[in-house]
This record gives sequence, structure tokens and C-alpha cells, in this order.
Amino acid sequence: MAAELASEGIDLPVFENEQYWYGKDLQQRSDWIYELSEREQLEVRHAIAKAIAGNVDLVSMTAADFALGSFGVRLLEIGREIKHGRGFALIRGLNTMGLTLTEQAYAFRGVGAHFGEAVSQNAKGHVLGHVTNLGLDYSDPTTRGYQTPAELRFHTDAADIVGLMCVRGARSGGLSRIASSTTVWNEVVRRRPDLVRALLKTYSFTRWGEIRPGQRAHFDIPLFHPCGDRLIAVFISGAIEKAQALPGVAPLTPTQREAIALVDELASDDSIRLDMEFRPGDMQFLLNHATLHSRTAYEDWPEPEKRRHLLRLWLACPDGPALPDYMTTEFQGRTASGRPDGVRLPGVELKANLDPD
Repeated sequence: MAAELASEGIDLPVFENEQYWYGKDLQQRSDWIYELSEREQLEVRHAIAKAIAGNVDLVSMTAADFALGSFGVRLLEIGREIKHGRGFALIRGLNTMGLTLTEQAYAFRGVGAHFGEAVSQNAKGHVLGHVTNLGLDYSDPTTRGYQTPAELRFHTDAADIVGLMCVRGARSGGLSRIASSTTVWNEVVRRRPDLVRALLKTYSFTRWGEIRPGQRAHFDIPLFHPCGDRLIAVFISGAIEKAQALPGVAPLTPTQREAIALVDELASDDSIRLDMEFRPGDMQFLLNHATLHSRTAYEDWPEPEKRRHLLRLWLACPDGPALPDYMTTEFQGRTASGRPDGVRLPGVELKANLDPD
């Protein structure tokens, strides 16, 4: 339920739900980490072997294609926690020793299928993404941060859930950082109520050149939107900044710039954010509507076969939280189940490449 705080004669909601958490508290606990038991390990490996033997398509894989016994029941509970509870989970303990990249991809894709439908992450139609350094220049308006080793500021992605699986870590750096967008909002209400209305206003975001027919090169939506008893956030400061160079985009006002900077500052605060270091086999799943995420810069190993490599999924969840209409009109399109459909361009075939490109 949302408690009401009056400021300047306006009721500003402070959301006191499960998405309202502080990293300093969770850092002392482990209930957000789900360790696989030996039995669950065996269930995953059996499901991998069965899916590969049956030539299950990684693109269209469903939960039925990756049946899991006791772990499948547990994934239902974890899914509820991600979608309607705290907003994130880390699944740990999958022993990837001896597993090929193909087998790891099947494991990750199969676990993700228990949470939702995989949607395209880019204009190439990738439903299985690779977060690794491709040697691209992040200053290029069409370059996405995950293709570089650069530090990523706090942001959300264009799907209900974003999932990451660690294949290999970096030589140094690359720390995952997350923060509750609900907590950030509540802190803005308490500390700077004069900026709250700026967060509710519409901002222009670049589409990174991934444009459907009839769309502009940018979309216009608010950063934060109260929706029922929870808060829905879309925050990609890099996309907002890069949109400033696009025709037809209004210049950011000083107040808007201050509001954006405050969100990033609060999300980065030691007491608000939660840090986690990925181990091989770790699977992290976040609800974008309630969780901001970032990454520290990293240094890679010189040998290509040792370089940092994460697999990524964007998932659309029919049983996800209620969303404002603009999430499937102005921001994204709509899946058959009515959820945000990622970056889906007409005529582009969905694919699950096992090599980054």
C-alpha cells in the first residue's frame, strides 16, 4: 500500500511494499540468493541433455521443453518473488565445469522459460544475448553499453525481466550493482519533493537506431509512473542524453537534468544499492519495472578465450505486474499476451546465436 506524503499541497505517494528495500540491509542477508541443491543440479543437467537430444529450439523453448522436478516448483516461487515481491533473485550453485557453452545456454534459456517468453533484445532479433566486449565505441550513438567494457550507469531494459548468466568473469571489475527504483523514488520524495514532478514528466529516449516502421528515432515517456499500489520506472540516462542530438527532441531543462542526476546519485548510494559479484554459473533475474541495474567498468584478460562473457535474456511475463498503456504503445510493442515485446522489428527472424555478433 502507498502511504501519502503531502508536499506543496500535492499528495506524493511513498510506496511501502516489497519493492522498497535498501542494499545495506540485504547485504547482511542471503534470502535473495537461491542455492541449487545437488538434486536440483541433477535435474538441470538431465533437462539439458533431454532438450539437446530432442533438438529443442532455443528461440521457442518453453517451460515444458525444460521440465524440472523439485527445482521447477521452486522456480514458481522465485518467479513470484521477482514479479510481485522484491523484484530480483540470484540463482547460484550451477556447476558449469564440463558444460559446453551450448549446454550452459540451454540451462539458462530453460530456467528463464519458467519465468516468461524470450523476446528480442536488439534489431538483429537476438533472444539469447551476449554481454561481452566487442571492441565498439560507446560514444557512438548506436552502440549499446553491453558491447563495451565501459562502466554502465543505472538503467532499466526494455522487457519485463532481464536475466544474466555468468559464463566467465573479467580479469578485474565488472561488479553488478542493483537498486530499487521504488526506494530511489521514496528518497526523492523525502529529500527533494521539488524534483518529484520533474520525474513524472515525459522525457525523450533514443531508440539506438532500432526503429520499427512508423516510429520516430526516439520515444517519449515519463521516468516514473505510479500504477496501483506500486511504481513503474523506465530510466536510461544514456538514452536520454543521446536523444538530445536527434531532430525534434526538446532540450532538457536544468530541473530535468538535476532530477536525472539525483536518481543516479541515489541509486549509487552505498546504503541504497546492492552489489554482487558474479561467479560462473550464476543467474541473475531482475524485474525492470522495479529494479535499476548497473555495472562497474572492467578489465579483460588478453586471451580471447578467457574474456568476460555473460549470457542475457529479456523475458515477457504474462503474469507480470500491471503496466501503464504507454509501455506497449509508445515504448515497446506488445506480445500476444499483452506484454512489452523488446526490440522486435518486422521481417527480422528471431535467433539464439551461440557466438557474439
